[in-house]
Amino acid sequence: MTKIFVKASLFAALFVCFANLAQAQKFGYVNSGAILTQLPEMKQLESSLEAYQNILKKDGEAKVAAFQQKQEAAAQKKQRGEMTPKEEETVTAELQKMQEDLYAYGQKMESDLAAKQQKDMEPILNKVNTAIQDVAKEGGFQYIFDAQSGVILYADESSDVTKLVKAKLGMQ
Repeated sequence: MTKIFVKASLFAALFVCFANLAQAQKFGYVNSGAILTQLPEMKQLESSLEAYQNILKKDGEAKVAAFQQKQEAAAQKKQRGEMTPKEEETVTAELQKMQEDLYAYGQKMESDLAAKQQKDMEPILNKVNTAIQDVAKEGGFQYIFDAQSGVILYADESSDVTKLVKAKLGMQ
């Protein structure tokens, strides 16, 4: 009877230890997309990007209009027979150069817009990330995941086993 009591006590003690261990780990998640769409800073960023895009677009449209005007003028001059083969060759080269410049401008426009978005978004993301870390620390969470992407947004440093894995592999 004593053996049964000892085994039962040991089992109960182990159960309590594992139950406490399971309770010690606290997980949470956030929907970063919902947070970002509701931030006033994001609305300001969107309108700022839209204004910048409109400026770039107007400049691009002016370049396209100049190209089309030169192309039409050249076509009319050629149709009337007022263009020598040498002039036609020069105008064709100029039009090709303008077309290449238009393509390059379109690429630059996209690149500039993406760079501005990334630059202006950085402080917003830092603000949200700081808030997530504060909530995690205040709430005693070890991990916080993003519900949209499944990415870990916060992990308690005490859970990092990188050094242990390196040691197991014989690395420093």
